[in-house]
Amino acid sequence: MSLKDLTADLHREAETQPFVKELFSGNIDPKLYATYLLNQHAMYEILEVCAMPHGMLNGLPDIRRAPSIYSDFLELWPDDDRPELLSSTKAYTDYILSIKDDPKKLLAHIYVRHMGDLSGGQMIAKKVPGEGKFYKFEDPTALRTAIREKLDDSLADEARVCFKFVVEFFKDLMDHND
Repeated sequence: MSLKDLTADLHREAETQPFVKELFSGNIDPKLYATYLLNQHAMYEILEVCAMPHGMLNGLPDIRRAPSIYSDFLELWPDDDRPELLSSTKAYTDYILSIKDDPKKLLAHIYVRHMGDLSGGQMIAKKVPGEGKFYKFEDPTALRTAIREKLDDSLADEARVCFKFVVEFFKDLMDHND
């Protein structure tokens, strides 16, 4: 089985969450989307910062998403007060810090998050408010290929952990929005 096959059930669970339907609706409230972006920024920033000392982002042109996510957030958030970071975001950032010395585990999270941006993110970009720098890559094909070269099926268990965090984050966003 491939890594994609080994995580397909949780990938499907993540992409069928009500928040994802909201993302794809073309009518997502800009404040909800900005809250999503600020929380995504916190998660991507810690992941990317922890991956860098291991050289994991080397050879992956244009992979860093945190600066683009933050730029998108600033474009959409009209208030001086920031939205709160959700409990699922805090749990994820704490978890990433707990595995910061394990490049293999970090790579599984890069696979789930960054490959998702390169795939489904391209469809999301057409539906959300703002410029959508989060989903813009200079050479998505080259980046996708470079990430795939680093992957193997041994990442499946940790990728499944990441997908579970993603599902909890999407649920948390919808609960927060009620």
